Amino acid sequence: MKYVFFGTPRFAEVVLGGLIDGGFAPTALVCNPDRPLGRKKIVTPPPTKVLIADKKLSTTIFQPEKLDDVFIAQLRALRPDFFVVAAYAKIIPQTVLDIPRLGTLGTHPSLLPAYRGASPIQSVILAGETKTGSTIYRMDEMTDHGAIFAQEEIPLDALTTDYVALEEQLAELAARLLIKTIPALLDGTVAPRAQDESRASFTKKFITDNGFVEQSELDAAIAGNSDKADLIVRTIHALNPEPGVWTLKDGKRIKLLEAHMDSGALKLITIQEEGQRPKKI
Repeated sequence: MKYVFFGTPRFAEVVLGGLIDGGFAPTALVCNPDRPLGRKKIVTPPPTKVLIADKKLSTTIFQPEKLDDVFIAQLRALRPDFFVVAAYAKIIPQTVLDIPRLGTLGTHPSLLPAYRGASPIQSVILAGETKTGSTIYRMDEMTDHGAIFAQEEIPLDALTTDYVALEEQLAELAARLLIKTIPALLDGTVAPRAQDESRASFTKKFITDNGFVEQSELDAAIAGNSDKADLIVRTIHALNPEPGVWTLKDGKRIKLLEAHMDSGALKLITIQEEGQRPKKI
């Protein structure tokens, strides 16, 4: 069995770690190039690349800026059985998806066809959904569109669960589903089902402005005089750490890092004033 794993950030790292621990180490990893991070702009490798090094695997690592002809030729030379894609930001053309003889398995942290696109985890929290899940599907050129191999749902309380915790949970679930799906894919016993396009919904990419909360609305929510208190809590849970949630008070920007509901009112836990370190309140 030979497969190539495509993925870069924390979600992909958790999925890949689960696969490796389950006995499915990849032949090759495709991830973003090392990037300068933080205020000091220290060049840092992606989490998936660090994981491969930590596990001391002989996995070949590709970090292409573009999926050009040279890179495609390198993939073909591997003669892979299948690809697995988890949170790989670049658009993968169908010519690449068709390289492995068994096609490409995509992972998506939602109950497809709901919440297709770039921000399913943030979106389900913001919407106040009571359940979500992970899906394994056959990737094609359309966004999160292909037939479903496996899917499992989990309960969700958007007022107590934040993005970081839910991302971890859904990535671990995706790894478990892949470990069940891959043997069936290899022996030809898996039977994918088409997605119901009538139920499809799409997410958007969130920007800094989406995390802004008016100070007057925040004060009312803290006082228990606002019907938007739970929405503000869900926003804080969904949009931290990126793009962040913030307000303006006396002309100063204040990040809202943690909050929960307390007897119908919003209770701030952690904030960060401009130029200061985060603090509990």
